[in-house]
Amino acid sequence: MKRVVVTGMGAITPIGNSIHDFWNSVKQGISGANHISRFDTTHFKTKFACEVKNFNPLDFLDKKESRKMDLFCQYGIASTEEAIKDAGISFDTINKDKVGVIWSSGIGGFVTFQEEVLAYAQSKLPKFNPFFITKMISDIVPGYISIKFGLRGINFGTVSACASSTNAIIDAFNYLRLGKANIIIAGGSEAPIIDAGIGGFNAMKALSENNEEFSKASRPFDKTRDGFVLGEGSGTLILEELEHAKSRGARIYAEIIGGGLAADAYHITATHPEGIGAYLAMKDALEDARISPSEVDYINCHATSTPLGDPSELAAIDRLFNGQKINISATKSMTGHLLGAAGAVEAIIAIKSIEENIIPPTINTNDLSEINLSSDVEIITGKYKPSNVEVAMSNTFGFGGHNAIAIFRRFAE
Repeated sequence: MKRVVVTGMGAITPIGNSIHDFWNSVKQGISGANHISRFDTTHFKTKFACEVKNFNPLDFLDKKESRKMDLFCQYGIASTEEAIKDAGISFDTINKDKVGVIWSSGIGGFVTFQEEVLAYAQSKLPKFNPFFITKMISDIVPGYISIKFGLRGINFGTVSACASSTNAIIDAFNYLRLGKANIIIAGGSEAPIIDAGIGGFNAMKALSENNEEFSKASRPFDKTRDGFVLGEGSGTLILEELEHAKSRGARIYAEIIGGGLAADAYHITATHPEGIGAYLAMKDALEDARISPSEVDYINCHATSTPLGDPSELAAIDRLFNGQKINISATKSMTGHLLGAAGAVEAIIAIKSIEENIIPPTINTNDLSEINLSSDVEIITGKYKPSNVEVAMSNTFGFGGHNAIAIFRRFAE
């Protein structure tokens, strides 16, 4: 099968609205959490989140066009524009019939859905926005990207909750190595920080309620963790068949070498206590990549900072690595949880860790006293760790028991 490489990246995140700013914030260990600015949180248990700051859709779209899109779609267009520019692609010189888009969102147009339903509830008149449905449906982003750039290749959306954008990346990887496309734009975007989003996750007791120390609230693996911090944003990868990338002289960030998928078959929201699905997905990804656990230098963990989720992921890693050394970190401590966009944004972190030989930090995590593993698992806390990173794994898990893993390696001929 054909080899697939990463030739461009773009990001809109709570800690930076470009790859450059985002990665610098990651290295500096900056928290994106702050008081919620979008609505009055007086009656909500959680009053903070990781919002995207200083985002202006008119920097990427004209006013008429932007009004037809939900915020999650605007984020997706913005990060994709950066990624295409970063990849140095000129669509006038390549076959656009062989360029696809596979995009994800765990929820879709949540902002639009809330606005339209609230307006109807207040007026009792069925005066819905003519773009209500197209603003809301989660597969609309790949459609808009294809229209904007005239891309007529493979085009669809993936949904697997918080594993969604890793599923998009793996699907793109598979289609490219099968020769079904030359380039696929893959990623995910999410915009859930609204009344219904905070209220819904509060009701299921998934969010941290540490309103007094919100910037320290996301603390994966820490004994005192009390839930995740909701985030938003977008991440885009330009995945390209190797010979196509070489033929146009593209810069190559890394090679994607494996993808793994599995289900917990256990509970609609809780991960399996022994991390069975996570273990199977990581094992599947390693087999797909044809490498052993000892060849993995870094895992960007899913690690949302929930009491149930973090230990099950560690149990899966402990079982898979079976006494071997592995560096891991949890960057949701800085970005919050971007739900369906998490996989793409964290894949970018894994790729940058290879490019710069850095293990990103887990911030806010101080008390690791409840962790007892047989493997030599080093959780990088506080500051980043300089370390040779040839292979990095990105873990994502979603409600419904979905597990999706992607593996990247430093490119070599």
